[in-house]
Amino acid sequence: MLRGLYDWTLSLAARKSAEWWLAFIAFVESSVFFIPADVLYLPMALARPERAYRYALIATVASVLGGIAGWLIGYYAYDTIARPMLEHFGGLDAFERWQSAGTGLMLVLLVTSGAAHLPPIKVVTILAGALHVNLVVFIVSAILARGARFLLLAWLLRRYGEEIKEFIEKRLGLIVGAPAALILLYIVVKYAF
Repeated sequence: MLRGLYDWTLSLAARKSAEWWLAFIAFVESSVFFIPADVLYLPMALARPERAYRYALIATVASVLGGIAGWLIGYYAYDTIARPMLEHFGGLDAFERWQSAGTGLMLVLLVTSGAAHLPPIKVVTILAGALHVNLVVFIVSAILARGARFLLLAWLLRRYGEEIKEFIEKRLGLIVGAPAALILLYIVVKYAF
């Protein structure tokens, strides 16, 4: 099953609609969706490394635009949209703790989310709106955080793409299984103790 999904995402790079799908996923990831754009970006850049920077730019622009949508949700519709969504996905408690910490923490969270998806970017964008963080400051921070991440990935994939591709193809189960095992361990520890 993993091999089929991996092969399918690699085949998207050959489609004319691949860049639109990447933009769509990057946009919704930053505002409401929990699947990172990397799921599509990485296979596309591995399949066509000469387009890695182009894909990085598309993902960055769409991610920042999606972040603005998340900011608007937090700013204008926290009680009607953001709060129920956070409750549904189990992130309301953490969100409320972060909300009391203020803008400085939000900027740190934006950087960590841009670098490692922790916390998920949509939580940070909604938090920024709920905290009424200056929109210009938010946009500049989002461009720097998300842009740096996607451009670093583009550089790595252009420089080491073939080696990375071979590593992924040989160890696909381990690559997918290790994060899943860590998430499962986290859930067990969090709710068992």
